Amino acid sequence: MKVLVAEKCGFCHGVRNAISVAEKILAEEKDVYSLGPIIHNKDVVDRLAKSGLKTVSGIENIHSGTVLIRSHGAAPEQITRLKEKGLNIIDATCILVKRVQHIAAELEKEGYQVVIIGEENHPEVRAVVGCASDVIVIADESDLHKLPQYAKLGVICQTTQSPDHFGKMLGAMASKSFSELKVINTLCREAIKRQESAVRLCKQVDIMFVLGGLESANTRRLAELCKQVNQETYHLQNWQELDKSVLSGKKSAGVTAGASTPDWIITDFVKNLEVMDSGNECGKSFHKKQRGT
Repeated sequence: MKVLVAEKCGFCHGVRNAISVAEKILAEEKDVYSLGPIIHNKDVVDRLAKSGLKTVSGIENIHSGTVLIRSHGAAPEQITRLKEKGLNIIDATCILVKRVQHIAAELEKEGYQVVIIGEENHPEVRAVVGCASDVIVIADESDLHKLPQYAKLGVICQTTQSPDHFGKMLGAMASKSFSELKVINTLCREAIKRQESAVRLCKQVDIMFVLGGLESANTRRLAELCKQVNQETYHLQNWQELDKSVLSGKKSAGVTAGASTPDWIITDFVKNLEVMDSGNECGKSFHKKQRGT
């Protein structure tokens, strides 16, 4: 089978930094905790757990040692509680997420009703919500009723949302009653590049695979965008999840991956996929990525 890999896929800088920080701390210390999964990829979390990283759901579960703030960040109130317990804090928050947190706090100081377009229960959004006293989360048009009338709205966005969704929601907000609308683009450029690369590629192949954690917002977004263009799109965490029957009759496959998906997951998937039809010449390997042009 001919296999093409998206030009832009896999670890972004923020995720790569968080993993690097975790590995460094684990090599130096024994009692290391992560406040929630460091990234949304079970394979990576499991690998770090074998090195000693303990993932906990709440601060009450940590009594001593070092706490790693994951790439999605944490609310100021959580940081305060960790400090009050005398814990050593290592911050691995993505710098772009830090920027969103700072902007939310500044907008509130300027008198705006802070509005973030994103998923209410996503850890990045929850952390941003904790940076101001009153933040309204808008996931889609069904949430627009939350907006107060004739207010000064300061709008930001979850970093991994798509530009199309961001624009659509801004248009919907503009049709409502407000006194002022200030918009700051907080989308991640790397996430956008991955989305554009994935959409280009899925137009060229019979079947498309999006690799990454099922809880990963940016990976789900990739799968949603590809599905709109190519109905034969499948979101899988790794090769073990593939139902090989979907390959029947397919001559070409595209592969992309979310920002929290490590290279070895992609490489393993591509190598296994290439040899599914041993009678034909295999596609180029992951290390010689195909450009989606």
